Amino acid sequence: MNQMHKLAIHGGDKTKTTPFGTGKRFGLEEAKELLEALEQNTLFYHFGHKVNKFLSDFNDMYQVPYSVATSSGTAALHVALGAAGITVGDEVITSPITDQGTVIGILYQNAIPVFADLDPHSYNLDPASIESRITPRTKAILVVHLAGNPCDMDPIMEIAKKHNLKVIEDCAQAYLTKYKSRLVGTIGDYGCFSTNDFKHISTGDGGIVTVNSGLEEDYHRTHAFSDKNYRRMGTDVGRTPESLAPNYRMTELQGAVGIAQLQKLEWICEQRSRIGMTLDAGLQELPSLSIMKIPEASTCTYWFYMFRLVMENLTCSREDFCAALSAEGITNRMGYIPDVIYMQPMFQQKHAYPGSTFPFELSDVHYQRGDCPHAEAILQTAVQVPLSEFYTHQDVLDIVTAIRKVALYYQK
Repeated sequence: MNQMHKLAIHGGDKTKTTPFGTGKRFGLEEAKELLEALEQNTLFYHFGHKVNKFLSDFNDMYQVPYSVATSSGTAALHVALGAAGITVGDEVITSPITDQGTVIGILYQNAIPVFADLDPHSYNLDPASIESRITPRTKAILVVHLAGNPCDMDPIMEIAKKHNLKVIEDCAQAYLTKYKSRLVGTIGDYGCFSTNDFKHISTGDGGIVTVNSGLEEDYHRTHAFSDKNYRRMGTDVGRTPESLAPNYRMTELQGAVGIAQLQKLEWICEQRSRIGMTLDAGLQELPSLSIMKIPEASTCTYWFYMFRLVMENLTCSREDFCAALSAEGITNRMGYIPDVIYMQPMFQQKHAYPGSTFPFELSDVHYQRGDCPHAEAILQTAVQVPLSEFYTHQDVLDIVTAIRKVALYYQK
């Protein structure tokens, strides 16, 4: 055991003794847009101009022909699934380490989530595992770019083409993330973004779906699915839906805030990328840690920073490591979610709806411990550190110093 520095938890000097840098996310820019929205005398997206302006700016930034605004990121994923034609009894392959919002839309379409394993170093879907899960019922792959790290999209798109599957990208944590010079959210058939308060930009709640086919009818279908399958285009409103769809409309107030927030997005992502790369550089050679692997020629925009402990090279438990890091003044938590999604009671009991096993009964899919061993191991060994674009360079150096101090103290 290396005892060069006494840990704060044992009475030593605390690493982080100054407050972390903070800043205001919202200001006069948002207030101006909101006032203009109110002065329209309507807050309905089809009559106002703010949601349309928000989407136009987003399309210019992402160089996509079409996008649709929604009430949340979860709604964006559901809209993409609906537009992709996912329906009763279909199977959708996705990640077992994600937010609940990723699977809600699948189940609302009465389709069945199928979980593929992850790469142990990138924490994103393993293309080989995806292909091994494909059955005649499989209709789509829903990739999750976790923490702003891009999935390995080239082989995933090849698999999708080979098996005639739709690809939906969950980009909730991956604004301006690039995979080999291409923005994630523009590679699959649909890209889904969240603007809730816990993302790179915030409109309180909200979401965006990019429609990447370039086909006008695809855009119309996606737009309609977010609005009860009504067809609101120009001055025409078609109120004769042929199938069920939810009401996931974004309001003019959300759109107004979004316009101002988009103007800050490039700076926010640049700051987070810089912070993440500085942390990587400071931690990469420690044998007791494994840092997140970014695909070659790609960029991560680090919604949070997560690394894994190499337990065989440590003399402590993960609980001890995290407690020691907290004592050094660095906020952290174990893993990202408590357990893989498929171990939740809803999947173990196959009860999406109270008192019913539908739609799980339509498929042979089972959810058992060990189904995705790499994903399970990631959650058992990961440590997450929150980040902010307002952190100073000294804040980042303090995080590196504290993690190194704890890792070296407990290193075998």
